[in-house]
Amino acid sequence: MPVSSPREQIMLAAERLIAERGPDVPLREICVAAGQRNNSAVQYHFGDRDGLIAAIVGHRLGPEEDERLRRLAELEAAGDGADPRRLIATLVEPIFTVARRDGATHHARFLEQVRAHPAMRALGAPDTQPPAIRIILARLERALKPIPAALRARRLSALATTEFALLADHERAVEAGTATSSADALADIAAMLHAMLFAPAA
Repeated sequence: MPVSSPREQIMLAAERLIAERGPDVPLREICVAAGQRNNSAVQYHFGDRDGLIAAIVGHRLGPEEDERLRRLAELEAAGDGADPRRLIATLVEPIFTVARRDGATHHARFLEQVRAHPAMRALGAPDTQPPAIRIILARLERALKPIPAALRARRLSALATTEFALLADHERAVEAGTATSSADALADIAAMLHAMLFAPAA
């Protein structure tokens, strides 16, 4: 994705620096990395650090949601709309593929770092979840009905943390040149998440 404005430059630089060093990276360093001479550029465009993180999450989430909705429509047309393996792949894969398509190289690691941020917690609340994520999680919960309710809730709660960690590890491997093909890696990540969710109760 071509970077066309100071605001986008700041988001791209912040995504990379937060991915590498955590959410407390100094705002001044983000401005320098974004080529901004004004050290108050983050405050000007985003208000504060929380506003910046929320803007990055929202900036990536829109295209990811579009891809999930497209894939959900394809699953419905094929009669696979309730298939847990395909639902998990639809939830997870756009985090990597859409961001890479748009030129982002640190998105999964960014999500791993900010997973406890309020902007991310909102994605887990039913009343603020984007439509595709809400549909996928509701269908996965129905598929998990044979598992005791407390265990089902714990596993669904752990899903985001686990998927971000696995995708971040793959992103690091891509950067280091040690990754297997992304298609194979993403399929394996989806398989691991399926196994975690549907393992028999201890």
